[in-house]
Amino acid sequence: MPERPNIILICVDQWRGDCFSVAGHPVVHTPYLDQFSLGGARFTRAYTATPSCIPARAALMTGLSQRSHGRVGYKDGVPWDYETTLAGEFTRHGYQSQAIGKMHVYPERSQLGFQNVILHDGFLHCARNRERDYGLVDDYIPWLRERTGRPDADYFEHGVNCNSVVARPWDKPEDLHPTNYVVTQAIEFLRRRDPRKPLILYLSFHRPHPPYDPPAWAFEQYVHEPMPDPPVGDWVDLYARWANPYDPTAPVGQIDPRVLRRARAGYYGHMTHIDHQLNRFFEVLHEYRLRENSYICFTSDHGELMGDHHLFRKSLPYEGSARIPMLLKGPAWSGIKRGSTPNQVVELRDVMPTVLDCAGLPIPDSVEGRSFLLIARGATTDDRSFDKLRTGFPTTEHGDRAWRTHLHGEHTSLGQSIHWITDGHEKYVWLSGSGDEQLFDLDDDPQELHDLARRPERAERVAHWRRALIEELEGRPEGFTDGLRLIPGRPVTPVLPGAP
Repeated sequence: MPERPNIILICVDQWRGDCFSVAGHPVVHTPYLDQFSLGGARFTRAYTATPSCIPARAALMTGLSQRSHGRVGYKDGVPWDYETTLAGEFTRHGYQSQAIGKMHVYPERSQLGFQNVILHDGFLHCARNRERDYGLVDDYIPWLRERTGRPDADYFEHGVNCNSVVARPWDKPEDLHPTNYVVTQAIEFLRRRDPRKPLILYLSFHRPHPPYDPPAWAFEQYVHEPMPDPPVGDWVDLYARWANPYDPTAPVGQIDPRVLRRARAGYYGHMTHIDHQLNRFFEVLHEYRLRENSYICFTSDHGELMGDHHLFRKSLPYEGSARIPMLLKGPAWSGIKRGSTPNQVVELRDVMPTVLDCAGLPIPDSVEGRSFLLIARGATTDDRSFDKLRTGFPTTEHGDRAWRTHLHGEHTSLGQSIHWITDGHEKYVWLSGSGDEQLFDLDDDPQELHDLARRPERAERVAHWRRALIEELEGRPEGFTDGLRLIPGRPVTPVLPGAP
């Protein structure tokens, strides 16, 4: 390996794992990310264990599971006091470390180990306070006001909320859009970086998270395009009591098809806009002769249900919400298999050890994720090359050596905690409020249309996954299990007691 490689970590917000043209999506166009993925590895079973902004980013930045980082739901205003972080490790080993865009930490100016942060978290209700200068917690607002010459300029002037299905084109020149802002600042960083040091650059886009306000050309590209109906499972009544189709921010409801069409056009439009802006960044990276010695990882904090099963937003365990994109591309000498599509279950906690591994840096003992670099190179768990990893490999129920036997995910939502376990082939779901269980066969039913939990021939599989969840939840402060059974109706909280 030549000199220390550069690391570019790109995180988008609320991007579904199936939303690439190269993955066969019937609507969205992502030509440049398709090209990017064909030059590297695209993981087809990547998940976020806690599908909302804050807990997902805690896993990304610490390499910890939710049981260890303590955030099992969404709660603003809780300080981030993690001793070991992704950026902190790179900074400690001599990297120039820069974050641009969304951090979603508290206090908002916490650097999390980065030497510098250029911040734009989007519309955070807990941070917006008219009694103080919002520029104190957002660098985009002062930039926008300087560029427009208007001291009162705001990205909320179009009035579209940040968790709403309402969609409309961006109301300002395209170069002022928050997506362009992140890339503009990244290009400026490349210009003024320290050329004597390797760099880690965290590009964190607020979109395609709502508001669904892409530039007009991107919105219009989709608003009249044919779109298949969202999948609706035979279990849709499970969430019917929370339905409110007239609330544009409701997580449950069968909404007006016209509203849904515009929401999807805004969502997909954001993706294509980001795709083009990333190509702008990649070209400049090449012009600075940095691309030839850079690893680039592209991922998201969570997905978006976008009407699947009459559900919206995130936090729920279904594929539209919990499955995320995960792309890894490296220099020509990296050994990453071009155009490969590994199907191992990987999670956001795995990103920190992976990028440290890419850089040839040690992985701290506190990290619970594991590097998937060798998988991207085409190795299997039987290969001796895996023996260098600290963590041993578990054995599956069939007796073979596994990358990970299963992933446990959870999130507080709708007044309860909703837990799920998947091995990439099956998914088991348990609702802590009602005790309802679900089972899906992801191989035969990737859209989760058919709940198999009550079918007699699947009783053994349900029992298997129930035992696995009991083991995951033993000792938890909520009292979800006594070690023998799952106990519904326990009180829940989005942050575990004693969380950092």
